[in-house]
Order: sequence, then C-alpha cells, then structure tokens
Amino acid sequence: MKYKSKKEFLDSVVDNYSDQKEFHQAVEEVIHSIWDTATSNEEYCKFNILDRIVVPDRTIIFRVPWMDDKNNVHVNLGYRIQFNSAIGPYKGGLRFHPNVNLGVLKFLAFEQVFKNSLTGLNLGGGKGGSNFDPKGKSDKEIMSFCYAFMNELYRHIGRRTDIPAGDIGVGGREIGYMFGQYKKIRNAFTGVLTGKGTNWGGSLIRPEATGYGLVYFVLEMLNVRKDSLKGKTVTLSGSGNVAQFACEKLIELGAKPVTLSDSSGFIHDPDGITQEKIEYVKKLKSVRSARISEYAKKFNVEYVEGKRPWSIKCDIALPCATENELNLDDAKQLTDNGCYVVAEGANMPSTTNAVHHFINQKILYGPGKAANAGGVAISGIEMSQNSTRIPLSRDKVDGLLKEIMQRIHTTCVKYGKKDDFINYVDGANIGGFVRVADSMIDQGIV
Repeated sequence: MKYKSKKEFLDSVVDNYSDQKEFHQAVEEVIHSIWDTATSNEEYCKFNILDRIVVPDRTIIFRVPWMDDKNNVHVNLGYRIQFNSAIGPYKGGLRFHPNVNLGVLKFLAFEQVFKNSLTGLNLGGGKGGSNFDPKGKSDKEIMSFCYAFMNELYRHIGRRTDIPAGDIGVGGREIGYMFGQYKKIRNAFTGVLTGKGTNWGGSLIRPEATGYGLVYFVLEMLNVRKDSLKGKTVTLSGSGNVAQFACEKLIELGAKPVTLSDSSGFIHDPDGITQEKIEYVKKLKSVRSARISEYAKKFNVEYVEGKRPWSIKCDIALPCATENELNLDDAKQLTDNGCYVVAEGANMPSTTNAVHHFINQKILYGPGKAANAGGVAISGIEMSQNSTRIPLSRDKVDGLLKEIMQRIHTTCVKYGKKDDFINYVDGANIGGFVRVADSMIDQGIV
C-alpha cells in the first residue's frame, strides 16, 4: 500500500489540486467510506485504484467567443471533464453559471462516476459547462453562445464516447440549440445529447425524473421503518425542475410540502403547496428574471429574505438547490425540530459537518449520488430509445425510474447496513466504487 494512512492520501489530493476545494470535499467524503474496502483488497492495491480513480481521464478547457445583441464580443471559458469510462461512455450534465470553475466541475464529475455506477446502467462519469451566465440574456444571445460552445465541444463528444445532458442554466432550449449545431457540424442525427425535446428524440418523464426519483428514494427509506409519506410535512429548497417535480410527487403521495426557495430567500406556505400552486411556480420560473417572492405575494404567505428554509419545522427535508447550502447549524436545527429524513435533490448540498451530524443522529439521510440519480437514469433510458428509434410510454419510463431507484436503495442497504442502522453514505460510495474498480481491473492499466 503506497499510503500509510487515509490522511496521507487526502493530503496528497489537496497538494496536487490545491485550489479545487469542492473537489477536495467530494473526494474526502468518498474516501472516508471506501478506505477500508480499497486498502484491504489486494487487487485494488496492486492496480493502484485509489490514485487512479481520483484523476480524470482527461480535462478539456477551451475558449468560447460569442457576440451579444449589440455586436459586442465576449469570451467565456468552456470545460468538459471526462472522468472515468470504465463501465461506459462518459455521461453527465453541462452547467452554465458564473460560479463554474475547474474545482466545481471536477467535484461534479467525480460524484457522477459513482452516481452513474449505482444506477446499474453502463454509464461512465463526466461533467462540463461554462462560466457563462444565461440570466438577463436574450434568446438570440443564448443561441449565439450555445453555437459557439458546441463549435469546440463537438470534437470531444459522441454517442459512444461522451453524452452530455443539461444541468443548472442548461434546459431544453439550450440543449436544442447545441444539438442543432452539433447536427449541422457532423451532418448526423445521433443521440449525442440527452434532455432533448420529445418531438426529436427526447424521453417522456425526463424533466420530472430527478424530482420524482428523489421522492421514490425517500419512499424506499421510509419503507425500511414501515413508514410512509402520508401526512408528512416536507421542506424543500430550490424552485427549479427538481424542487417543482419533487413537490408534485409529494402532493400525489399525500405529503405536505411547505417551502420553496431561490438565491434571494424562501417562502413558507403552512397550509401546503398544492398542485395549482406548483403550476403557478412552473409558469413563474419559466421567466428567467422571476423570483420566488412573487409566490408569497400571490398566495399571501410568508417570505423570508436572505435565508434558507431549514428553520421551518418538518418531518422531511429535501435540499434541491445547490452545493453546500445546508451547514452544521442548519442540520442541528432540523434534527432539533424533529426532522428525521433528509434526502438530497441537489449535488453535495450538505456540508461535511452537516452530513456527519445526520449520520451521528442516525436519521434517514440519502446522499445526492443515490437520491438524485433519477435524472441520469432516465438520460440512460433516453439513450436506449435513441438507439432503437422506439419511444417508450410515460408509464413505462416511470416504471423504469422506480425500478432503478429501488435498485440504488438495495445497493445502499447491501453495503451500508450495520446492525440496525443504514449508513446510506457508505452504502452509496462503496456500492458505486466496487463496480467501477472491478471494471478498471478487468481492463488493465489504461
């Protein structure tokens, strides 16, 4: 074994990538879970899996010049991190947001490796995007940027190589523009992007998949304790696709969602967010400059500016906004108020200390790589539909989503159950790691 201790290994990662704090956090969480598994296996040590699994296959950084409506030329950075393809072609979203940098995308790509592995589908892990900010831009400007971005990205992707999807700032419109440019450049209609429109190769349930899958995972966790969602009070952060469709499924299953948020603050609707109110939120958020505070005005409920909703008493909390939005103080307040289920709709929304608190309190805590894997799962189903040219019905896709989330839960229990407690963090990390590591060994030193 090359390293004398877990700390020595983690210190080496920090030394090699000193400015990538989000990546450090993601690696530390995984390594804490898999250390004993990785270091006690002679084959994993012989093939130096630990060192290899924290280094991307390749990191692509490129210039994206584009022109705004006033004919001013702008330049942004474009990225694609192709992290690991041991079990399949790279798969992971594209994020357009001003906070995008190498550390953020490496953390997301690293997480994606294990998330994709957990689904049971043959998908490797990757991530990409740009520090371009779509907020306040016209449709024409966004189209101009997407074309410019794809003018370079097309060289590095393909249906058997790397299949990007959407993420923050990249929805159906942006996927459409990028797909159109890729098709023009390559003169080929292929399933090179997922999240496409249903008229031209997209899958039913794809917009809903992450939110629905999150709730299906919560259901599985509750089933362990012979509990259900009926009558449960649920706080959610975020107000985009994940939060909207998680709310929709919660309402359908008899729970009462009471909060939504954005970067400015959160609303608290103690009577419960209804389907009618969710339809309003969908229309509201389709306008890029709209704020969730408009909900409070329309339905005469409380709006708390500059805060997140974790002070609100609840049974279940679903962070669905962004990374590190829930800290140790928030975690303590949640559990003090009786919250006993936390499941992540966003990627790494809980800080390391918050995660440790949830596990120490032995509540039901579902990490993002397990709980929010529904999106990439249905992206994989979209890929299969593109290959066969046969679209699946809504009920069929929804049934497959449920099966995949149940399979992920079963894997977490298999690797994370000790005595009467299921550590879903360990279960997800070890379960995802073993499949990837075994595949890397099968393929030799590549």
